[in-house]
Amino acid sequence: MSKDVRVPAPERVLLDAEALGRTLHRIAHEIIERNPDLGSVALVGIHTRGVPLAQRLRRLIEDFAGVAVALGTVDITFYRDDVHVRGREAPLHPQPVVRATALDFPLEGKTCILVDDVLYTGRTIRAAIEAVFDYGRPARVQLAVLCDRGHRELPIRPDYVGKNLPTSRSERIQVQLLEVDEVDRVLLVDAPEEESIP
Repeated sequence: MSKDVRVPAPERVLLDAEALGRTLHRIAHEIIERNPDLGSVALVGIHTRGVPLAQRLRRLIEDFAGVAVALGTVDITFYRDDVHVRGREAPLHPQPVVRATALDFPLEGKTCILVDDVLYTGRTIRAAIEAVFDYGRPARVQLAVLCDRGHRELPIRPDYVGKNLPTSRSERIQVQLLEVDEVDRVLLVDAPEEESIP
């Protein structure tokens, strides 16, 4: 007797390397247009893929406007409300990987632009805002995301969006970047978001 085995649908490429590059060019131009004083702008990449995206945006802004904006990184591991950290007993969930937060400039008076790859429930962004405010009080916080897939659970809205990609909860947006994955593309994968560990 054979069992019915569900074969996942193949992944679908939503953005290839060229489209991803064009999208980042547009976001960089929008940041320049909305922030006349680029000297007070700081891009803060959220680990993991938000960091290379912030680095790329910084290079593009410098190429287009001739200004090297401040660049930082933030790790949100201990600010998340959905991560179970190990106590005295064996963990029931995969343990988070802690990465460095680097905000080597004063935040006061800055327009802090958080950069992430995918905006989903909004919980990652809430955690990132909390982490940033532990280091200082920026004048304003903006949000730039490569993809917005919907399904918000918190009242968070991006200021700069590469692509709006409506999805079902049975699908996942997977961003792959050269710096991390050795390829530039955005995929639609038939798997719930909860199966992946950001």
